[in-house]
Amino acid sequence: MDDCVAVGLFRHGLTDANKNRQFCGWTDVPVNEEGIAALKRLSIPNYDWIVTSDLARCIQTAAVFWPQTLTTSKKFREFYFGEWEKKTHGELEHVPEYGAWLEDYSLQVPGGDSYASFAKRIEEGFQDVLKTMADQNICRTAIVTHGGVIRHLLSVWAPDAKTFGEWSSENGHGYELSGSLSAMRRGNRCTSLQAVPLTAKRNG
Repeated sequence: MDDCVAVGLFRHGLTDANKNRQFCGWTDVPVNEEGIAALKRLSIPNYDWIVTSDLARCIQTAAVFWPQTLTTSKKFREFYFGEWEKKTHGELEHVPEYGAWLEDYSLQVPGGDSYASFAKRIEEGFQDVLKTMADQNICRTAIVTHGGVIRHLLSVWAPDAKTFGEWSSENGHGYELSGSLSAMRRGNRCTSLQAVPLTAKRNG
């Protein structure tokens, strides 16, 4: 049916902060050499429109995957960790506010996001994309963003009703949501979901 669209959700390539297991939300770190090499080995589907978080690691990833001009949006940034940016669990485990947050993720991080503020921003960004797809007759869109963003979007729009914590998101990989554009704009779940990429390139 002509209302059926596909939206790919891709996580950026590996960064040093990922390797070091640091909380890295709005800190603008690049994809490292290992990450770029891994991205180049993947076989990624084509899309009509590419949207990315405005942070370098997402823009770099999209540029490896596709040749077309990118649209960036701050709404697709990762959860903002405020005072905890670039810190590790080991550096924070004795901080009382951190312990409380681990018990209840709805609490606001000092100087950063609460889950509610994060979710509101992400859902607004996704609705912006869906509106543009409807207005411009776009059938296939890819969004290159961050692990937390993808997990939240899946918790809202994936066919299976699973929580944020039940989803996973690997660097350079993602999911493709398919379904009725008008239904998704109303907040309904999509009708199918597949992991992407399905295969890696044999060479190169």
